[in-house]
Amino acid sequence: MNDIDNTTDTRLSEKKKALRREIRSRKQAMTAEELAAMSAVITKKLLQHPRITQAATIMLYCSLPDEPDTHSLIKKLSEKGKRIVLPVVTGPETMELREYSSTADMRKGAFGILEPTGTPFTGYDSIDTAIVPGMSFDDSGHRLGRGKGYYDRFLPKMKKAYTIGVCFDFQKEKAVPAGELDFTVDEVL
Repeated sequence: MNDIDNTTDTRLSEKKKALRREIRSRKQAMTAEELAAMSAVITKKLLQHPRITQAATIMLYCSLPDEPDTHSLIKKLSEKGKRIVLPVVTGPETMELREYSSTADMRKGAFGILEPTGTPFTGYDSIDTAIVPGMSFDDSGHRLGRGKGYYDRFLPKMKKAYTIGVCFDFQKEKAVPAGELDFTVDEVL
């Protein structure tokens, strides 16, 4: 890598850090009640989304308190007979999927996120739709994560899944800084 590449990487990294700070500030300005109301709207849209209603297997994530709430969505989709797979952090740069069976089989894992305790799920080609979290998205599907790169490394393994990025409206930007290794989702809700 030459000096120009290093300078470009540094600028991109700084832009991402600045946007993360800005999004955190916006989130902190919201009350829990406001976030809950916005989450309910997102959940309703996802439950009615054709890619979700037609899917047999859906990758979701267990949300953190400052993200659109997915806990009720996981439960509702599971009750409708959908196979739900959730990420489990397995190392500083790795995660795997495990099938969700019930809230009784969940435990707090890395970063305080609830994770299923079952066996690893590797049927990536059977995943119809993946719901993806992000600090920010733009209309082109560029995604800004929390900075660890878990999803950017993992999502390319699911070559057949339709990916939907989910965030609150106040997290959306005209243009999210993105590099060639950053995963782009098919749709942003």
